[in-house]
Amino acid sequence: MRPRLFLLSAAVPCAAFHVAGVLTARPVWRYAEVLSIGLLLACAVVNRSPSSPWALGAALAVLFIDAVRTMPAAGDSDGYGWKVLVPGSGRETPSAFESGLALCWPSLVAALVLLVAWRRSGWYRQSVAPAVVAAALISGYAGVRIVSTWRAVAAAPPKVAGAEGADLTMAVGMAVLPPLVLGITALALASVLAGHGRRLASIGATLLALMALPLIDTSIDTIPMPLSVGSANALFAWGGITPTLSMPQPMLALTAVFELTAYLLLVAGLTDSPDPTGASPAEA
Repeated sequence: MRPRLFLLSAAVPCAAFHVAGVLTARPVWRYAEVLSIGLLLACAVVNRSPSSPWALGAALAVLFIDAVRTMPAAGDSDGYGWKVLVPGSGRETPSAFESGLALCWPSLVAALVLLVAWRRSGWYRQSVAPAVVAAALISGYAGVRIVSTWRAVAAAPPKVAGAEGADLTMAVGMAVLPPLVLGITALALASVLAGHGRRLASIGATLLALMALPLIDTSIDTIPMPLSVGSANALFAWGGITPTLSMPQPMLALTAVFELTAYLLLVAGLTDSPDPTGASPAEA
């Protein structure tokens, strides 16, 4: 019990340092996210669940690898600061689907691993209905963003309409697909964990599902849009919270808070004793 509490407690300030760096657009400590997820991984290894001893560790290993891969460069290195890409630099432009997938593939893989591991015991009727409603809301928001883009393109000047407009609408639909799958997968995981009495872990999976909302807007923002096609319906976009000089990335920081809190609650809930009050599983 003591190592578990120590590792979880140590991961919290590391996560806070990472969020502060995202908020100010300048890393407070470049190893903060790596150490935070590394401590959670150590907690999962030390306190393995008897029912799924490998799943949590495997999921966190994916997140840890991505944290190492995306760790900020040192302040005195060549990779620190702004990077400008010029034509002819040899860098391929990713597709809309690839851009959306690049934003959320670690969380998606982690959620899928946990869902496969815990799904084997069956679904629980009491927890399925809320997950279906939440999935409908996330899907509805993605649909609103796609339809609003289509309508904006249709009302745009003739040079934007036609085949180019259809391609733009299709690109938006492909870009939101990975975050949408993440949201639905995380909600399914939350439903399964709640049925197993893992309430804390279920809350973490729900927070992971909520991450899909800002990721949907972020994935759309990666698509080059004409000036005539606005984003009036983007509730969770980069400018959803007004940036300031001291806090230039508030929405990204809020997304990081949801993400790291979700991981912390998942680990805390899956390494603790389950709630003895659980419903009987019913296969869907």
